[in-house]
Amino acid sequence: MVLIFTCWNALRAWTFLAWQDVLTEFSASLQPNVGAVLALFWTLTGSILLAGIWQRKPWSLKMLPWVAAGYTVWIWSERLFLFQQTGLNTVFTIVLNLIWLIFTYFVTKTLSREAYERNIEKPETE
Repeated sequence: MVLIFTCWNALRAWTFLAWQDVLTEFSASLQPNVGAVLALFWTLTGSILLAGIWQRKPWSLKMLPWVAAGYTVWIWSERLFLFQQTGLNTVFTIVLNLIWLIFTYFVTKTLSREAYERNIEKPETE
């Protein structure tokens, strides 16, 4: 999931930069430079998190729910305030977003519990 969102934001950043003139002409809600910076921020954040997950760093399990929550806040603030898209599959989007957050929370808790159980010291035999 992290790889998908990271690639999606990299594609968004490239699109904002490549189509800057068209977006400036037809979009009044978001400047292409602002959109590119935000997409690059999430690309960088996702890349750091992806590298941590790939290398099995302990901080990546702690970072994942925070990034997921921050990404959710960003998506909803962009949707509601910048693009003002209300009523377009709102119920579906809310349900899908809640499922994604719950899944992310349980995956991180399950992985951290497994890591804890692996680190429990075995009793020494004499």
